[in-house]
Amino acid sequence: MKQHITISDIVALRNYKQNKMKLKTFRFNPLQVNTYVLHDETKQALIIDPGNSNAAEDAKLLDYIELEQLKPVAVVNTHPHIDHIMGNQFCVNNFHCPILMHEKATSIYKKAHIYAAAFGLDAVECPEPTRLLQENDQINYGNQTMKVFYTPGHADGSICLYDEANKMIFVGDVLFAGSVGRSDLPTGSAPLLIKSIKEKLLPLPDDTNVFCGHEISTTIKQEKSNNPYLS
Repeated sequence: MKQHITISDIVALRNYKQNKMKLKTFRFNPLQVNTYVLHDETKQALIIDPGNSNAAEDAKLLDYIELEQLKPVAVVNTHPHIDHIMGNQFCVNNFHCPILMHEKATSIYKKAHIYAAAFGLDAVECPEPTRLLQENDQINYGNQTMKVFYTPGHADGSICLYDEANKMIFVGDVLFAGSVGRSDLPTGSAPLLIKSIKEKLLPLPDDTNVFCGHEISTTIKQEKSNNPYLS
């Protein structure tokens, strides 16, 4: 699938300019996960959901990191599903950065090989998480700060990463443009998912840009007004 930038991505990039923030999106593996790389003028970078699953995808991520002369300081998994963690070992091997995930994600994470087989994906190595996150923890890189929201319902251990200064939130598979995440997988719960979205995400400012785990980005205003699952 060809990568593309949406209108909301362009708006978001304009917002980031004043904070010297740069965002790069890759779409990796057969399930087309959005892998995000963020950095500022310090060149310290944060990698969210590395989904790179083969040599060609590994090369794309590595080439970008080297071209921009970035120093990844952490990998953050928004949740432990196999498509969002396939590049964890590559990042540890090549960037020597810690792996961060929510403390309740580890039980699914340790069974990644089982989930890989269920989705017809190759088994992957899963390095031990370095830091286990909790609600309201902060993740710092360069001059930037992300706040952790615990948002279960799609899977145990699902988190969203909120950057108030740059008006952006990374939601994994919790919320999508015009839709919400699946709740029919192990540890999923539709009522809990909707509760997480309504209590943690919808109260954010309308102009918050929402970067999803798959497909296009959106805004809080757009989802409050038009998402049929949230009416």
